[in-house]
Amino acid sequence: MKGFLDYVPGNSVFHKMNPVTKLLFAFMVCIGCFASSNIAVLCAFLAFNVILGCICGIKDRTFSMLKGLTKISIFLFVLQVLFIRSGNVIFEWKILKVTDRGVINALCLVLRLSCATLPLAIMLSVIKLGDLSNSLVEKLHIPFKYAFTLTTAIRFIPVFASEMAGIIEAQTSRGIELDTKNPFKKMALILPLCAPLLVSSVRKTQSLAIAADLRGFKFRKAGSCSKSYPFCLRDYLCILVGIAVITAGFIL
Repeated sequence: MKGFLDYVPGNSVFHKMNPVTKLLFAFMVCIGCFASSNIAVLCAFLAFNVILGCICGIKDRTFSMLKGLTKISIFLFVLQVLFIRSGNVIFEWKILKVTDRGVINALCLVLRLSCATLPLAIMLSVIKLGDLSNSLVEKLHIPFKYAFTLTTAIRFIPVFASEMAGIIEAQTSRGIELDTKNPFKKMALILPLCAPLLVSSVRKTQSLAIAADLRGFKFRKAGSCSKSYPFCLRDYLCILVGIAVITAGFIL
């Protein structure tokens, strides 16, 4: 899922919305997903997220993110099934016991994980981070330094992922077996990967701080942006859809 938060240009209705509306809509969908404990409703939310990605024109990226979430979900599902012992026993062998409550809780957990992660990633894919920080300052009156910190953290996620991929390739070329299946060896190899990433992160942070000072970061105010971000009819309709999603999550 390399670069899964990079902006994807397009002409969809979500591309034209106010960045604050898109971010608010993503959080509304997340709230609706966490409010529901019905597996059928959560499956409907998951299908809704896939349709949302197709409307935004990022179908391939949506399925790629869903594929990555499936790998994590399988691990969490097995973990939940093995550790939840209450409920009616479905399968039992020696110390292994699978109950109906464990299966239901595990399904709810993995579906909520997927349903709550996808909308935020999809909306961030159709938001220019510069527009997001400016609209947060204009519409929500958040101080620019806090809005800039938020967007910079989001912007650096794919950068750090790329740096980690480069570090893994460098360590592998030096004979370190990072593809070992032994979990204890993998845990021991975390430090050799994290130390170079930390050094690289500090260097990038220093470069970013110098660049921000040269551009007059300390003098940036709410009125410094020349671009306006008005709310349109589609923004209000999107918020209404988000309210309907939250309501459906609580009722169903």
